[in-house]
Amino acid sequence: MTNLSVNINKVATIRNARGGNMPNLIQVAIDCEKFGAQGITVHPRPDERHIRYKDVYELKDVLTTEFNIEGYPSETFMKLIEDVKPAQVTLVPDAPDVLTSNAGWDTIKHKEELTQIISRLKKVCRVSVFVEADSEMVKGAKACGADRVELYTESYAAQYSEDREQAIAKFIVAAQTAKEVGLGLNAGHDLNLDNLNYFQQNIPQLLEVSIGHALISDALYYGLERTIELYRKELE
Repeated sequence: MTNLSVNINKVATIRNARGGNMPNLIQVAIDCEKFGAQGITVHPRPDERHIRYKDVYELKDVLTTEFNIEGYPSETFMKLIEDVKPAQVTLVPDAPDVLTSNAGWDTIKHKEELTQIISRLKKVCRVSVFVEADSEMVKGAKACGADRVELYTESYAAQYSEDREQAIAKFIVAAQTAKEVGLGLNAGHDLNLDNLNYFQQNIPQLLEVSIGHALISDALYYGLERTIELYRKELE
């Protein structure tokens, strides 16, 4: 069974567009859990353009499923993780000004840095590293001490409609490498109702997917409860 972690960044984006507290981010997170999500993901950025640091502390007090916090490991972010102690932290190599995550870590080039960061964070939670579907990057994450890797699936999603077998090929290899070296496997970025089931079927050891933009967009049509049911169905 692959767990579904709902990324609620887009909910915060809508809230912040008008100020105030509509939609109520905390209530949405609680409802996502009630509707079947097995985790909640947030990605606070330094400019707080969607998730705010205050949100993270408030979510910690109410969530009952796995809390996954993504982010670049600045000292401020590291202290947040040590305060909140989520179930999982996912390290991403985002520059402060990027619109969304657009690359995985070079775990070989940044081995020394990541090793120190991971060692510190593993004292409070499970650590996952965001990587491309590249066996060397997966092995590098293991060498740095990570518990899991999250495969960056943008290229799979972009190629899926043209040639899904070709699109999935390198992810199968990367997933097998993760299994061989003893890393848990997550995935995320641009997964949706069209491409999710094929991905999960071909990577049966997949533990968790984190989905936000597509899921919140689908909820505009189907409603949040029905949308989470549809995504869960694709993973079963």
